[in-house]
Amino acid sequence: MKILILGDIVGRPGRNFIMQNLTRIRTDMAIDLVLANGENAAGGAGITAKIATELKRAGVDAITLGDHVWDQKNFENEIEDLNFVCRPANLPETNPGRKHLILEIHGLQVGVFTVLGRSFMGPKVKCPFETSSDLIQSLQAQTDLILCEIHAEATSEKESMGWHLDGRVGMVYGTHTHVPTADGRILPKGTAYQSDLGMTGPRESVLGREIEACLGRFLDGLPRRCPVAE
Repeated sequence: MKILILGDIVGRPGRNFIMQNLTRIRTDMAIDLVLANGENAAGGAGITAKIATELKRAGVDAITLGDHVWDQKNFENEIEDLNFVCRPANLPETNPGRKHLILEIHGLQVGVFTVLGRSFMGPKVKCPFETSSDLIQSLQAQTDLILCEIHAEATSEKESMGWHLDGRVGMVYGTHTHVPTADGRILPKGTAYQSDLGMTGPRESVLGREIEACLGRFLDGLPRRCPVAE
């Protein structure tokens, strides 16, 4: 099975790349399953049902989210209707949305979930390590393969999750920083690991945002908006 996993989709440029290229990439590389983090897909903050549906039609099989999950107005009322989208599993139980997905690919059941890290992150969430273990225990009987995303700032927290789940899932991969890491490896018990997949967004940017606006923040210290780079 060939799986393509895309880091954070950033705004319209990231969406446009997917719309224009994903079908060809899937065909040329014989991709069986495409996952993407969509938490920055709507103007760089959050996602809408309309955008999620457009990404699905473009060839993204499942969308995971992160700390910006509720940034777009009314999305908390839309997410229940999107059976291909899952929110972070360690958000409070009262939050709407699915904590995991199970996808059937060529007769195999693939479980997918994401958890938010707690180091240097905003939302107050349940322990991602405990949440992951609990989810895996319930998913193992239903799936042939489990993929875990950790949406987190600290590489140490992501690496710790990799070791925590080694041998229990097929892959642990990180998102959130928008910067890809060159540490992809197979851990001793067989789990694939990479600290961060980076982003699907404009290269000439600062983490997908306009260069001059971001640079200005550092030069003069004044608050300013940093729109998605076009």
